[in-house]
Amino acid sequence: MRIEQLIGIAAQTGYDAVCMRASQIGIQTPVEDVTRTRQLLTRKSLQISMVTGDFPIPINDHRGPDALRNITPYLDLAEMLEADLIRIAMKKEEDIVWAQRSADEAVERQIRVAHQSHTKSLFETVEGSVSVIESVARPNFGLIYEPSNLMMCGQTYGLETLKRFAPYLFNVYLQNYTPDGTGYRQLRLQDKGGINFDQVFEGLDRIGYHGYVTVHDSPLANTEQAAIQSHNYLKQLIG
Repeated sequence: MRIEQLIGIAAQTGYDAVCMRASQIGIQTPVEDVTRTRQLLTRKSLQISMVTGDFPIPINDHRGPDALRNITPYLDLAEMLEADLIRIAMKKEEDIVWAQRSADEAVERQIRVAHQSHTKSLFETVEGSVSVIESVARPNFGLIYEPSNLMMCGQTYGLETLKRFAPYLFNVYLQNYTPDGTGYRQLRLQDKGGINFDQVFEGLDRIGYHGYVTVHDSPLANTEQAAIQSHNYLKQLIG
């Protein structure tokens, strides 16, 4: 799907922002295309909630932390898109010092840096996530809360978890999975049997969260229908 189509669906459906991934716009994208995209978003009254500037970060492979070694292109991209949050990846303890350096460079541009709750990373567990954030010890370094990944790691994701995350919570990122005997099967957000989103939103309300809630994906093949269904379901929960 072209970025123009994606922005059109988001605007027509009623979303407030787009979470920008490298599959649409990334550090590899020519500057003129980034500028044109920002202009289109402005015309459609859409913001950028977060920027994930390359492919290894969401793939979560061994190259994911490489961005921390040279964060400047990612900050350049966020600045061109008028976004104030970028996603990064961390695998090993040695990545902490690079996260500190990246956060220090980012704060000069008033940009925040965040890691998502994710399997096979330093952010698999609640305690591990808090420990890493406190080790980085930068006010513009925080967390993207994603309950499905916490569930897959055997963690709780309700109110008590959100209370621990509250001081560091920069973004909420939602997808829906359920165990199927051999692994996990993806559901629509509104389907029962997976993540308890009533519990998630009760917890978000209790901690006073007022940031973006991001729709990650849907098993529906029709992207427009998936966007509409997810939007309508989440609006009910947010309301």
